[in-house]
Amino acid sequence: MNPEQDITTGKAINWEKVRKDFPILQQQVNGHPLVYLDNAATAQKPKRVITALEAYYSGYNSNIHRGVHYLASKATEAFEGARNRIAEFIGTNDPGEIIFTSGTTEGINLVASSWGRASLRAGDEILLSGMEHHSNIVPWQLLAEQTGATIKVIPVSQDGSLPMDSFRSLLSERCKVLAITQLSNALGTVNPVKEMVKEAHAAGAVVLVDAAQSAPHLLLDVKDLECDFLVFSGHKLCGPTGTGVLYGRRQLLESMPPYKGGGEMIAEVTFNGSTWNELPWKFEAGTPNIGGVIALGEAVAYLQDLGMEEIAAREHELHLYQEERLRGFSGLRILGEAPVKGSLSSFVVDSVHPFDIGSLLDQMGIAVRTGHHCTQPLMRQFGIPGTVRSSLSFYNTREDVDRFITALGKALKMLR
Repeated sequence: MNPEQDITTGKAINWEKVRKDFPILQQQVNGHPLVYLDNAATAQKPKRVITALEAYYSGYNSNIHRGVHYLASKATEAFEGARNRIAEFIGTNDPGEIIFTSGTTEGINLVASSWGRASLRAGDEILLSGMEHHSNIVPWQLLAEQTGATIKVIPVSQDGSLPMDSFRSLLSERCKVLAITQLSNALGTVNPVKEMVKEAHAAGAVVLVDAAQSAPHLLLDVKDLECDFLVFSGHKLCGPTGTGVLYGRRQLLESMPPYKGGGEMIAEVTFNGSTWNELPWKFEAGTPNIGGVIALGEAVAYLQDLGMEEIAAREHELHLYQEERLRGFSGLRILGEAPVKGSLSSFVVDSVHPFDIGSLLDQMGIAVRTGHHCTQPLMRQFGIPGTVRSSLSFYNTREDVDRFITALGKALKMLR
């Protein structure tokens, strides 16, 4: 295949050309070329996403839906166009099932507060896994306190996978909701979500899938997964911060009470009571992040032009190369050796604190994440304070990995 073939064909991609789409990567940090390996925390933005955000604020900044003038009409068209694009991106033909949020955290809180309060009672069970992000733990703890429900936790195996026999043993008629990450932000584990959804449904449970980490890297199809809810954040898939998506099955969303009250989410208001707007606006009270959502739609279009399968293949190749290089260090242990992993490597080094490694890497222009990654229960299980996490994106290169490995070797020599 010709590596110079245009990227929109989805057949052959010049990844060096793609890298140049990201202005922030063309800089130096502490006198070294920036090597950005913190993509699981937030992804960088291509020029067309930045341009889309600037174009809204400089060319047609206006509130949406309620205005009749030109700017309002143009903003509304772009905003709802982003909704249509995102519906296509995750595999639903119903844009009314797409609720815009501020991110994954708000999406989970919306479901727990709206669906959960209306549906759970004392004695019901909420099933989570031991690898969940705090965002997929704390909202359910609050719900359990409010309703008298009980939280059950699927244990994590030493290799970072979820034992399916343990999962099945925890499923019962008391289980009303399974909330599960598709791709662990701390281990890289890709969970068998489709199988888990099927078995949870057979037990009578509703399923929420946390796709914060998987949406930027895997081809999503909510109809194939058959999940009831799915959440993700815009900033992790090359979009702006403060944007996110909740997908919900229409039947469930229509049965749920509003999460927030205010403008846009109403049909009629009197002092004696109010009635609610249609989906999706019933859950979008107040003025949304209009420019951010429009730019998120552009980010999704950018990823679709590249092709999610091509992105996944590119990242998998880089991930295998990175883990091969990491295994060359004595005393370094990769946390998470599940059979199917995403493009991140989380590791510890004997007698060296992760923060010290991260600080020295930063001095050499290498951006990684250190700490517990908002998975404190998981870190406690493994008996460690945190890890160093290097998370890759399609715009990374083998040269990035090589520079990271060289810098890591220098850092460890200084610390040991």
